[in-house]
Amino acid sequence: MRRLVMVFAALALLLTVAQVPAQAQSEKIRLGFLPVITYATFFVGIERGYFADEGIEIELVPLPAGGGDSIVQLAAGNLDVAATGAGATLWNAIALGFPVKIVAPLHTERPPLATPLVISAKRVDEIKSAADLRGKRIAINNVGSAVEYWVYAALQRGGVSMDEVTIVPMPFPQMAAALDAEAIDAAVITEPLATLGRDQGLLALLADDFIDGITVTYVFMGEAMLTERRPVAEAFMRAYLRAARDLQGEIDESLAAIIEKYTNVPAPVIMRMNRQYYDPNGVIPIADLEEVQRYFKSRGLLEYAELLDVPSLVDTSLVDAALKVIGEYQPEPAATPAN
Repeated sequence: MRRLVMVFAALALLLTVAQVPAQAQSEKIRLGFLPVITYATFFVGIERGYFADEGIEIELVPLPAGGGDSIVQLAAGNLDVAATGAGATLWNAIALGFPVKIVAPLHTERPPLATPLVISAKRVDEIKSAADLRGKRIAINNVGSAVEYWVYAALQRGGVSMDEVTIVPMPFPQMAAALDAEAIDAAVITEPLATLGRDQGLLALLADDFIDGITVTYVFMGEAMLTERRPVAEAFMRAYLRAARDLQGEIDESLAAIIEKYTNVPAPVIMRMNRQYYDPNGVIPIADLEEVQRYFKSRGLLEYAELLDVPSLVDTSLVDAALKVIGEYQPEPAATPAN
């Protein structure tokens, strides 16, 4: 009997030891990112354990050359997932045969915009609307970036064409100081830098309502993730959509604390700034992609003759698979007013 007990004990120990690697092992996904609120879904998914729940470890890889570089890094195999704007770099890379697919939306903007058009606080009596920017210098993060479309949309409101302004590429963090020094006349700047600049008395809002509902940033994967690591890709999408659902509504203290950890922006500032929107069901708006492709083509920034067929560049299968597991998000019904 004693020998039998010892045998069972030994078997139990062996089983425990055998299970440790399986429990401890996780799939690593290298994700290119910038420390801005646009990437909040990933920050939330990491901190609230949604990726860990799926057996995924997210390795955040900084992008010193900017978000557009992530497509190149993805195609080169240095990243597993990219999240960036549908700028000229993306379209040209796909036209060259880079094996990447758009698998989910990243963020959408609605008024009041989280990427507004701003000017120096010292020039509010001089520049009062987009119409006053004719002949002026406007800063964006990169020529051909998705943010350039923001300038186009803002200028349209004032009857000004892109050919009537000078676009100045400049990192977002340098824009407030450049405006204050009058090295540039206006800028499209992302949150939280817009709110911080206004708090410091450097910036004034010129317009934050020239875009309504368009999505120009997306999540991308290469063929290796979509085929060789398919179960991992599906698990990633389930976690990603869970995080997006946490970001519906206003940013509360808990979410602000998470975003502060990754952006170094104080949580109270994050709670005051204009918010971004994250689709809880991962719907990819084909019409928005077609619109920005047409825009960059009209600017002569695309290195191919015929417009690409956008639906062929999109893979909704990961989102479809995720929704079968976690279900579609349904917003809470509005409270019924008391009689």
